[in-house]
Amino acid sequence: MLSRLSLRVRMFLFFAALAVGAVAAVGVGLWLGYRRLGDPETLSAFIQGGTVGGFAIFGLTAWVWYLFDMNVAKPIETLAGSLRARAHSDASGDMNAEIARYLGDLAPAAKAAAASLDETRNALAEAVARETTRLASEKERLETLLSDVPVGVLLCSADHQLVFYNGQAVELIGAGAAAPGLDRKLFDYLRAGPVKLAYDRLVATGDEDAASDLLATTVGEARVLAARMRLLPVDAGSAPGYVLTLRDVTGDLAMHARREALMAEIFDRLRRPAANLATLMGVLPEGEAPPPRIEKALRDEVSALSQAVTDLGRRHDEGRSEGWPLSLTRASDLIDGLRARMEADGYRVETETAPLMLRCNGFEVIGLLDMLALRLARAGHGDAFRVTLAEDGTEAMIRLSWQGRTLSVTDLESWLSEPLDPAVPQVTGRSVLAAHATEIWPEPAGAGRAQLCLPIRAARREVKRPKPVVRAVVYDFDLLSKARNEEVAAARLEDLTYVVFDTETTGLMPAHGDEIVQIAAVRIVNGKRVEAEVFDTLVNPRRPIPPGSTEVHGITEAMVSEAPFIEEVGRAFHKFAEGAVLVAHNAPFDMEFLRRHEDGIGQRFDNPILDTVLLSAVVYGQHEVHSLDALSHRLGITIPEEARHTAIGDTVATADAFLKLVPMLKGRGLTTFGEVLTEVRRHGRLLKDLN
Repeated sequence: MLSRLSLRVRMFLFFAALAVGAVAAVGVGLWLGYRRLGDPETLSAFIQGGTVGGFAIFGLTAWVWYLFDMNVAKPIETLAGSLRARAHSDASGDMNAEIARYLGDLAPAAKAAAASLDETRNALAEAVARETTRLASEKERLETLLSDVPVGVLLCSADHQLVFYNGQAVELIGAGAAAPGLDRKLFDYLRAGPVKLAYDRLVATGDEDAASDLLATTVGEARVLAARMRLLPVDAGSAPGYVLTLRDVTGDLAMHARREALMAEIFDRLRRPAANLATLMGVLPEGEAPPPRIEKALRDEVSALSQAVTDLGRRHDEGRSEGWPLSLTRASDLIDGLRARMEADGYRVETETAPLMLRCNGFEVIGLLDMLALRLARAGHGDAFRVTLAEDGTEAMIRLSWQGRTLSVTDLESWLSEPLDPAVPQVTGRSVLAAHATEIWPEPAGAGRAQLCLPIRAARREVKRPKPVVRAVVYDFDLLSKARNEEVAAARLEDLTYVVFDTETTGLMPAHGDEIVQIAAVRIVNGKRVEAEVFDTLVNPRRPIPPGSTEVHGITEAMVSEAPFIEEVGRAFHKFAEGAVLVAHNAPFDMEFLRRHEDGIGQRFDNPILDTVLLSAVVYGQHEVHSLDALSHRLGITIPEEARHTAIGDTVATADAFLKLVPMLKGRGLTTFGEVLTEVRRHGRLLKDLN
């Protein structure tokens, strides 16, 4: 029992027992003296003497205890906390030996041990860094390679928890739902039935090289994805994980459906006029003019047939480009490439480009226009050209102009039938136009000039800040063999998933109407902070933000005017934190702001909670300062000045502090969540435990 108490408490109990014992001894001595003297008149003198002696003993003992506590017990606990921080985390820096100046050689010895530990750790870190440089380089190359794979890739454990995902997978399964996260259930994003069926079938085959094709449907938007599953090799007796590759076929299915519908309409609209014409031709007398009614019927059917062919041909041309791999190309890049090709051929070129993005095959468009310029020069139209690319309604219009006569349609059609490159005869000018569902034509340009006009139908304005493409891969292969315990109290600290969060508010009094203006959070999975999984959003508080609060966190009313309300943000944050232990610095403050909106959010924040204030008290004792700045300083964590008092900056600092506190807790024998919780509750006078 006493071994679980801190050194300072035990010393206090020791001196209290010493004082009580001394007073008792004096009392017994006075009582025996009084009995031996046998004079009742001296009783008051003995009582008075005992009282004075007792107070003197208590006072002297308290004074000696205070000196011992301030100069021995407290410095010992401080030195122990500093040594533990260096032993179980990478905290470094000089130790304050002045606090233990009355402990003889203990402080210098502790300081020397810490310095030796730092030196040994640094030498070991340098050796490990040298040996792992090659592996780190190969890891970076592998991540780059996997980030550019054009399909979504997921790696899951045997119990369908996410272990790896790339940027393409985020786009495929994260649309319309929360973004994927490590150690989350795959079935939060994909419907379980097809995945489980394919997995059970592969496990039953027992063939490591077997693969299973399946159609997977997303939970959020019901997107149909073509998937292929392959099991991972494992040791005998262990359940295998699996790799799942995903490709979106919803667009392909829609495209094929449209084509099938168009083909059916073509046959239907052509079959009836053709049958009517055949009937009319069958009743016409040979060698004679048709009667007026039959002639009118013939003209009507021929007109309907011609109209149908024209309309269906137009719709077919519009849909032809769907099956071709056209990518977004910046107009300036395309015109610059064309200019380089034409100047390399010896032509003089002027260019003018609008800030547009085109969906086209840039190589083929450049090849087509360069080929036409070559033919124009050989046909005597000159070697000086002007190329412009301008916005034309919803399209982009490319014009290749020259000084001279207009090109004939016959010559243009002849050139378009020729291959762009003799080495690739199947790629002609006409095939390039068909791939882009467009046409090219000649026309006068005025002032003695002529031009060729080429419209590009799929165009949009170029924006200054295009949406970034998610390219990172996120993984932790240790999750494949991670042991899971459904009971949080019995789970080891490193086996739990944590969401560390922080809020910025309009003030410090939620009961008086203060509200959240920003929430930020990061996830810790398998003992590591996942860099790519971050929650950070502003919140519209529906009330003014006092200037004093803005001076602290830098958030103004203009910044939150179009931000979502707490109900929407709360639901998103609840999903982000689902199944995790919440970690915060001074958690009762942040949780009070969230819990008062639970009814509007429609969810309860009943996650287990750890508070780094209380964890710091467990490690360093209650006598230390446990602010985030003080804790960060003790653990060697630097908070950039511009990030302090921002939700994401304080969240990252709290997460880093928590990761350093966990090994120190384990060093004290606290390895499970339940053991830590029991110890935390001993420091309830600092903060209320919310579990």
